[in-house]
Amino acid sequence: MSVAEYKGFGGVLLSADRLGDDNDPAVLLIPDLSASRAIWREVADALVLSGRRVVNLDLRGGDAAVELSTHVEDLRAVLAQMGSRPVVVAAGCGGWIATRALALDGAHLAAGLVLVDMPVDDGALETGTATQLVLPMLVVRGGFSPPECTAASDAFNAALPFGEHADIQDSDLAFATDRTEALLGQLLEFLERRQPREAMEFKAGSDPRTLRDAMGCFATGVTIVTGLDAAGVPVGLTANSFTSVSLDPPLLLVCIANTAGTAPTLRSARHFGVNVLQIGQQPASNRFATRGEDRFASLPWAPGQTGVPLLGGSLVSFECQREAVHEAGDHFILVGRVVRAQFEPHRDPLLYFAKISAPPFRLT
Repeated sequence: MSVAEYKGFGGVLLSADRLGDDNDPAVLLIPDLSASRAIWREVADALVLSGRRVVNLDLRGGDAAVELSTHVEDLRAVLAQMGSRPVVVAAGCGGWIATRALALDGAHLAAGLVLVDMPVDDGALETGTATQLVLPMLVVRGGFSPPECTAASDAFNAALPFGEHADIQDSDLAFATDRTEALLGQLLEFLERRQPREAMEFKAGSDPRTLRDAMGCFATGVTIVTGLDAAGVPVGLTANSFTSVSLDPPLLLVCIANTAGTAPTLRSARHFGVNVLQIGQQPASNRFATRGEDRFASLPWAPGQTGVPLLGGSLVSFECQREAVHEAGDHFILVGRVVRAQFEPHRDPLLYFAKISAPPFRLT
């Protein structure tokens, strides 16, 4: 074990124990606001024996006067210095820090989040933090004390897009030390599923989810494909299987799942639009990847020259005439001839990357 220092918000130095091999998957441990990193030492040692690299962090000062937002910026600064995306494991009110630090763009900073005995945080619910946590999560009650003492919010748990839940009941424990062992068991099970130590392998006929995870390791841009149904109502969906095909003639293609609700419309539409998203449009990508929502509500859009809906503020908006449709397994390939394109080159692109984890948005 070695002691390291990380620069927090404003350059403040934060101490941490560093344990394990630098080549192993990383876990970042966050203590309760009223505790030190010592609460995690037994768990940290066990995680190292299980093939994990552990950073056991102390929060600044332990002064109750420190603003929560300062702790949040500290954590984001530490994550930026780690060199790889760890699974963040937070105890008690440390979960308030972790949930806020990983809201919205958390999938770019961490591979997962585990909240242990986090008490009710109505502020997180009021500001929509729970719904913004779009990375793999595990919520554990009873890790350090009986589950009824943690006052965890069922409403918060229910709002998590990728959340799992586990209660460690006293009736299952024979000795006091069993609580730590039970917590460690929950952590290891989650880590093995979400951040495996060994390279995963796909072979023909095996789990298609493994192939999807492998494909997700190729970083791509994100698009929203739009069109009009027979009644002239705008439709659209999120897609990242998009590429240019030819400059002469100007062709592009996008792959659409046959099961998508808008697939019949896009398959038969004479014209369609492809909106390449910029980083500020992640809420739009989430909305267009979720069933049952009015996808165009409250979003700026306007009909293009061909009538297809184009989203305001996009990095690029292509208007296309259908050139060809090719069947391809459970998808079809929609090839379009570009008739018009508008672009804003000074924006940053929204990217999709999934490394053996849930994506930062669902793809429809």
